[in-house]
Amino acid sequence: MAGSSIFKIECILVFFVLFVQLVSSSNATFASASASTEEATALLKWKKSLQNNLPKLSSWTSVLNSPTNSSANTNRTSSPCTWFGISCNPAGSVIRMNLTRSGLQGMLHAFSFSSFPNLAYVDLSENLIFGTIPPQISFLSKLIYLDLSANQLSGKIPPEMGNLFNLVELGISSNLLTGPIPPSFGNLTKLTVVYLFNNSLSGHIPPEIRNLKSLSQLALEQNHLDGSIPASLGELGNLTLLYLFGNNLSGSIPEEIGNLESINDLELSRNRLHGSVPASFANLSNLQYLFLRDNQLSGPIPQGLGDLMNLVWLELDENQFTGFLPENICHGGSLQEIAANNNHFIGRVPKSLKNCTSLVRLRLEGNGFVGDISDDFGFYPNLQSIHLSDNKFYGRISKNWGQCPQLKALEFRGNDITGSIPPEIGMCSQLQVLDLSLNSIVGQIPKELTRLTSLVKLMLNGNQLSGAVPLEFGSLTNLEYLDLSSNKLLQSIPTTLGDLFKLHELNLSHNNFSDRLPVHLGSLSHISKLDLSFNSLFGEIPAELSKMQSLERLNLSHNHLSGVIPIDFEKMNWLLYVDISYNELQGPIPNSSAFLDAPIEALKGNKGLCGNVAGLQPCKNISKRDHKLVFVIAFPLLGALFFTFACFQIFLRMQRREKDPESEESDVDEALTSVSTFDGRTLYKEVIKATESFDARYCIGQGGHGSVYKAELSSGHIVAVKKLHARHEGEIRLQKEFLSEIRTLTETRHRNIVKLHGFCSHSRHSFLVYEYLERGSLAIILGSEDAAEVLDWRKRLNIIKGVAYALSYMHHDCSPPIIHRDIKSGNILLDSRYEAHISDFGTAKLLKLDSSNWTTLAGTYGYIAPVEANYAHDFSGLVSPNCTFLVRCFPEVAYRSHLPDAPCPLP
Repeated sequence: MAGSSIFKIECILVFFVLFVQLVSSSNATFASASASTEEATALLKWKKSLQNNLPKLSSWTSVLNSPTNSSANTNRTSSPCTWFGISCNPAGSVIRMNLTRSGLQGMLHAFSFSSFPNLAYVDLSENLIFGTIPPQISFLSKLIYLDLSANQLSGKIPPEMGNLFNLVELGISSNLLTGPIPPSFGNLTKLTVVYLFNNSLSGHIPPEIRNLKSLSQLALEQNHLDGSIPASLGELGNLTLLYLFGNNLSGSIPEEIGNLESINDLELSRNRLHGSVPASFANLSNLQYLFLRDNQLSGPIPQGLGDLMNLVWLELDENQFTGFLPENICHGGSLQEIAANNNHFIGRVPKSLKNCTSLVRLRLEGNGFVGDISDDFGFYPNLQSIHLSDNKFYGRISKNWGQCPQLKALEFRGNDITGSIPPEIGMCSQLQVLDLSLNSIVGQIPKELTRLTSLVKLMLNGNQLSGAVPLEFGSLTNLEYLDLSSNKLLQSIPTTLGDLFKLHELNLSHNNFSDRLPVHLGSLSHISKLDLSFNSLFGEIPAELSKMQSLERLNLSHNHLSGVIPIDFEKMNWLLYVDISYNELQGPIPNSSAFLDAPIEALKGNKGLCGNVAGLQPCKNISKRDHKLVFVIAFPLLGALFFTFACFQIFLRMQRREKDPESEESDVDEALTSVSTFDGRTLYKEVIKATESFDARYCIGQGGHGSVYKAELSSGHIVAVKKLHARHEGEIRLQKEFLSEIRTLTETRHRNIVKLHGFCSHSRHSFLVYEYLERGSLAIILGSEDAAEVLDWRKRLNIIKGVAYALSYMHHDCSPPIIHRDIKSGNILLDSRYEAHISDFGTAKLLKLDSSNWTTLAGTYGYIAPVEANYAHDFSGLVSPNCTFLVRCFPEVAYRSHLPDAPCPLP
């Protein structure tokens, strides 16, 4: 009986335990489902607050109820665990949110941090999140990883972030944050990585950082931090990376930094540090990168730095260091780059550098180093650049430099080097910069240098070179800067220099060149500075030089040039400075500001020159009697000729109308052909041949009125050809736009407006020939995610500035002002340096200042201001609101809608 009772009791207990567990499980399931629903609701609420349509968040949808199984369906759809960027724990609670580069645009204040008790990982980097960081972020008590970098967050860092005690990695770099670094960060003792760089943080580095004993990476660069470097940083024994460059830090470098034995990357450049480099730096045995450039450091470099066997990169430049470089600087055999330029170092180059075959870059210019340049340097198979300028090296240039296959820059300017230029340098096929100027080099220029087809800059000026310039120089087609001045070069200037189409500056002054000026120099369309002074050139100035439409400075002084100055020089709109003194020129000076505003010192020494300039004799005027005779004879004759010509034109027009119903349009073609600034027949044949009759393979773009083709002319010059669409009913309108674009571009000269080389009109084709811009249109770049990544905010700002400069020039510097009327990213072209050029002036309008200037809508729908899209308006305000201007340049920054009523989120 007793046994039966015990059995019953045991059964009751087992049943009770099972019941409790079942109830607990049900409660847990219900609680989990409830928490999951709350998190989903919070996420949907935040999504709704974002300003743009987000395809990546399309999976974030509202709860759907099933009529057959409502409860089951609710549990399945209410969970955000399957949403893009969201991960959950087994209980269904959100623990991870990764939305990096998702196009988010909005604020964090609508995000309910308290709804996510288990959230441990948050990555919202590289979006467009703006506003301040809410202090409620401290509710994420389990947060381990937080990355808000590369957004537009502003304001101060909330001190409440110091309550995220479990935080291990923190990244809020590349934002617009201001104010100090909160001292409460000292509470985050689990932190291993802190990235606060690229903001506008100010104040001192808080000493509380000494508490972060687990810290391995601390990046505070590119802010406005001031004060001294805390000595307490030397207590962070696990630190491997310390970036403090680009701030306003002052004082000396603490000796305690030498205690960071684990550090391998120490960058303190671009501050206001002074004093000497601590001797304790010799203890940094793991150091690989040491950057101290651009400070006010002084004194000698500790010789112990030569014992750092792992050193790869050492930057000491732009300081006031003295003494000698460490003798064993490359003892470890790992050194790839050393920059010690612009200091006060003296003595010989360390012997360890001679056999430092790991060297990639060496910069020692601007010091007082001495030694035989042929003995102190060895063979460097990986060397890419060496800069020894402005020192006291002597001796001859070694032929071993020709055995450096990776060499791109060789600069020995301003030393005491003698001997000749070794022909072996011509073997450096990748060489881009060769500067041997201001030495005592003799002999001729080796023809082997003309093999350096990658050469961009060649400076041989200030030596004693003699002989002729090799004719083969024309093969250096990438050359942009050529200076052979102040030598003893003879004979004529090679005509092949006219083949250097990329040349920006050419200086052949102070030589013994004779003969006439080569006509082919007029082909240098990109040249901005030409100096041929102090030679023995004679003959007339070729009119072809006026084709140098980019020329800003011209010096032809101290030669034997004669004749008159070509009247075409008046068309050189970019010309700012001329010096034609001490020649044998005569006649009137051109009517351009460069000549009319020139000082008399730039014009004197020419007995026959005249003009309305102080110091020159006035040009002779026609007498009143002769003047009347001109009126009596010339005007009736001109009137008769004009009447005859008009009658002949009327007769021809009537004949055409009888034979051809489209004669009126043909007259437009003839008129276009007659105003071409180039030889129309030659230009037409060149373009047809280069594009193989406008084959689709050469097409690089499509527009509303035509197609754009890339054409390489027989001269090697690459141009862009805009060909109008085939004839149709709107041909008269297209021809008017064709004329409008020609008229506009021939009346404007600006670095940010595309340059028109010429145009042609033919019965089959009408086209314009522009300069070719390598990067194409801004629209194409923005349309490619990979290409758009190259456009950082600095490049984008420069593009916007370029467009603004061009618009300002068109609106305020042109008379009458010019209104483009179709500014959009497709009409903004970029050159190789991402410099903006406005193109497509087919809808441009000349603004008459004495009229009301009311107009109809012109431009591309979706790129015009909303006020412009719906109403006629007065152009008294020539620039649209700021948001419209930015939308036209970067539509993806504000909105992508092409509707005229699309909102503009910019202020």
